[in-house]
Formats: sequence, structure tokens, C-alpha cells
Amino acid sequence: MISIRDKERLRELACKHMEYATNAENDRILNSWHALSRGKRETPTVRLLFSNFMDEVVDNRLVCENEQARSVERRLVSGLVGRELFNDDTPIAPYFPVSWSVNFTLFGVQPVKSRSIDPKAKGFHIEPVIENLEADFDKLRGGGFSVDRADTEKNFRFAEEIFGDILPVKMTMGSLTGAITNPLVQLMGMENYYFAMYDTPDALHALMDMATGLYEDYYDFLERERLLLPTSEFSPVAQESFAFNSELPTDKAEKTTDVWGFLESQETTAVSKEMFGEFVYPYQDRLVKKYGLLSYGCCERVDAIWPDYLSKWKNLRKLSVSPFNNENRIGEYLRGSNVVYYSKPRAEYVTNPGPMDENALRKSFKNVCEAASGCLFEIAQREVGTIFGDYSRGKRYVEILKECIGEYWKP
Repeated sequence: MISIRDKERLRELACKHMEYATNAENDRILNSWHALSRGKRETPTVRLLFSNFMDEVVDNRLVCENEQARSVERRLVSGLVGRELFNDDTPIAPYFPVSWSVNFTLFGVQPVKSRSIDPKAKGFHIEPVIENLEADFDKLRGGGFSVDRADTEKNFRFAEEIFGDILPVKMTMGSLTGAITNPLVQLMGMENYYFAMYDTPDALHALMDMATGLYEDYYDFLERERLLLPTSEFSPVAQESFAFNSELPTDKAEKTTDVWGFLESQETTAVSKEMFGEFVYPYQDRLVKKYGLLSYGCCERVDAIWPDYLSKWKNLRKLSVSPFNNENRIGEYLRGSNVVYYSKPRAEYVTNPGPMDENALRKSFKNVCEAASGCLFEIAQREVGTIFGDYSRGKRYVEILKECIGEYWKP
């Protein structure tokens, strides 16, 4: 049972959501997202993402005491941060999303990590639980998946009863994911994983096949149990983007080829393209065939593997372009295509202490805008660890990025 105070807080936030969702600024932002989804090179979208400094923009503004109410409050507050604090191009949906309570476990053992005692520290150290892939292979068996329909219903009814008359509650789904190398490195450590490519290649191939097969079984389960939902409009696509598109069904999803998927392999960014082609690509290719549209990449270099591998996927629509890439080369690859140049610029210009170096920021972003000229262009400033609690700093940062687009990006 939640208190009257908690209920009023959630209803207040629901009202604010609906106000943002129905105002003229949201219409303008939606026009930009829809243009991008239709392959029109008009106004790129710009967002400052805050997943690494939630404590400064979300957690410090939570007031609900009931655990479930606080969880819903966190989501409502999070959905407003981009627009409320930074005036960026985050689209606001006219509903509150609830997803199926689905559990998926890739391997039968959990990672062990050690972290700094500093609560602001982001890094961690992996304590390998898999030292030798061949000898420890059986530890990795045992992944699986399930759905909790009762929990899903409980979450849906909770939100609907509190503020459904203000902000409708809607069942939604994000993009399917198929990450293998990241969960594996979390268990082995990077060094052991790299050595496995040389020392125990057969075991590594067997593991990649086993993991890929589990994802395929999971996707079949989602189809069989009718758990798939359309991924369009505001639905989240992994790497903190959205599912706006003009190609996938918007009313129902019966097969995984009706929805978005997401893949990445930043853990193999330091291996040769041939090693990527041997140990990663064949397994990703199996999963790509299961998706309707694909978003690819995190922080890895994709320029080296584009010609021989990534360019082969005809359903690829978003390509992550981190600063570790040759950005001009990626621009050449994507210019005039239907693949979004999903830029994740360098973050230090906003995270360095002291006043922002606006001249350095403009110079850096000038290069990004020129590299992405002629491309479908979406910008999400990720990997930001702090804005020092200064909301005006984030807002000014977004202003500068938009000014640079207007000056340097050419459609």
C-alpha cells in the first residue's frame, strides 16, 4: 500500500509527462525523428545521455518511499531529464511503458567483480571465474529464459490504477539483443578471452555456437509465447536510441523479423578483422537474420570491419560511431545510404572539471559534423560521468552541439 504522498507525486509526474508529450516542442522533435526514419537528411537529433550520472539528475530528485512507487518514479523522472534539464531532442511518449517481466541468462555461472569504495567510481575489476575455456566449459552450460506473467500484470495494474486516467499505460518492448562477447569477458577477463582465440579455438567456437543457439531458442520462445510487441516510435533500441522507422509493423509483431535487434562486440575491437571474421561474425550473422532491423555497435571500432562484414547486413539501420573510429572513413561508407551515422562524440569536454572549453568542443564537433555530412545523422553524447550537478552545463553543451550542426553539417 502506498501513501497518499507517493500517489500524488506519481500523478504529478504523469501530468508533467503528458504536458511534454502534447506540446509543440515535442511535435517539432518528433518531426525530426520521423524524417530520420524516412531517410530524409533534415535536422539531426541531439541528446545528452545521463545513464552514468543518474545520481545527479534522477536519484537526487526522488521522493517516494514505497519501493514500487519509487521504481516507477525513477522511470518517470528519467524520461523527462533530457527535455526538462537539457532541452535536447528526447521524444516524450504520451503513455507509460510496461514490458514483459522476462528473464534471460546466457551462461550458467555469474561474474565476480571488485569495485572501488568510491561510490562515484565507474570502473571495476573482473575476477575470472573461467580461467581455461576448454577445462571450464561445463561451467558455462545452464543458461535459460522464462517469463513472469503475474509480475507483468502486477506492474501494469500498479501504474494504471495510480495515474492511468492521466497517462495511459501501454505494453511495450525494446530491441532484441544478442551480446555474447561481453558476457563472456565478464566471466573470463579480456586476457583469458584473447588467449582462448589462440590456445583453445575449437572450444571458443563451440561456446559461440552454444550461446548463439540459446538466443535462437529464446527468440523462438518469444514467438511461441506471443511475447513479441512492435518496436516502433518511442520503443527503446539498445545503446539508448529509439525505434522510429517506416519499415516494421506498428500494430503487432508475430515474428522476430518484425522487430529491431541490437548487436555489438566492443571486446574484439583490438583483434584483427580476420579474427573478428572467424570468431564473431558467423555467429552474429545467424542472429542478424532473426531481426527485422538492426542497430550495431557500442564503443568499438567499426571502420575496420565495415567493408568485409557489417556492410553485408541489408537490415542494418543504425551504426554506432565512437571517437575510436576513423570518423571520416565511416562518413564515406554511410554517405547517401539508409544507415544512420549514430555519433557518440568524445565526452571529456563536458566532464573535465572547471569551465567548459567551448572552443575545443566546437573544434571537435566541427570534425564530427563534417565527417557525417551527407549521412543520416543522430548524436547521443554518452560516456558522461558527471556534469558536476550543474544542469546549465548540460543545457549549454546541447546548445553548442546544435549550433555546430547548423554551421558545419551539410545534408
